[in-house]
Amino acid sequence: MKLTAYEVRKDEEERMKKYAEKYGVDELVMTEEPLTEKSLDLAEGAAGITTLGQSVISEEICRRLHEMGVKGYSTRSVGYNHVNLKAAEKYGIRVSNASYSPHGVSEYTVMMILMSLRKYKPALYRINVNDYSLDGLVGGELCDMTVGIIGTGKIGETVIRNLSGFGCRIFAYDIYEKDEVKKYAAYRDLDAIYQECDIISLHTPLMDSTYHMINADSIKKMKDHVILVNCARGELMDIEAVIQGVENEKIGAVALDVFENENGIYHHDRRTDIIKNREMAYLRQFPNVIMTQHMAFYTRQAVDSMVKCGIESLAAFAEGKDYFCRLA
Repeated sequence: MKLTAYEVRKDEEERMKKYAEKYGVDELVMTEEPLTEKSLDLAEGAAGITTLGQSVISEEICRRLHEMGVKGYSTRSVGYNHVNLKAAEKYGIRVSNASYSPHGVSEYTVMMILMSLRKYKPALYRINVNDYSLDGLVGGELCDMTVGIIGTGKIGETVIRNLSGFGCRIFAYDIYEKDEVKKYAAYRDLDAIYQECDIISLHTPLMDSTYHMINADSIKKMKDHVILVNCARGELMDIEAVIQGVENEKIGAVALDVFENENGIYHHDRRTDIIKNREMAYLRQFPNVIMTQHMAFYTRQAVDSMVKCGIESLAAFAEGKDYFCRLA
């Protein structure tokens, strides 16, 4: 059995080989390149392929994979909005996504909240030039805040559990309410989250209904100096509206691990390149804006689980079996 793995990072290579051997893969082709029409030839003769989230699995890609005899596709990411699921079904390609512990992203989210509250970014910049002054660095205490969590899936629920130890009041929003979450948070509607929360953190998947849910109208409803945190998907935010909110000081701080149109930028060394994302370049210069390179998920445990899910699912598909990713 041959499998082809695209977008393989250096830290994935040994894990790829380990799980390929474990699940009986005779030939494993690995490349750093994303899956495109130009790199499709690497999948010739493969039973399945796996990518990360920067490969766009379009209808044309699905058609070409079907013609090559590829039966399975696995994205080594939890999100799958880059995959045309209808086209995959149409061409008989079985699809799986990855799963990993929610603790990495949830802990990172709490870190981003605390760094925003305590003016981490300007404090760090000052230290680097031997400026030890305190002017402008006064922070807030989380225990006095109301935090809104939008989306109470595994990650959102774990964020709520972690925040509960700080003594803050927690509101939550989700279409599907959980009894376990109600032990730590009160479910409210979106307008209540926007109007009453000092900090709002996004943990919802990207769908038509959530695209740009943070926009000029929703920001207008928010408290003055609200803190916005996004470790989910960049497309949940209308960045033009966020920029305007920062400029007019409606928004007190923004902490982003994701950004709309980040593909081709995040996870690449672009130090000597011209980056064609003006909103990204402009927003990051504000002292109250923290931006990191889509790394909230990036722990040893998560990387191992993502690779395991990718190889294990394709091996199962090749044998005609159903698959659900089990955490290592």
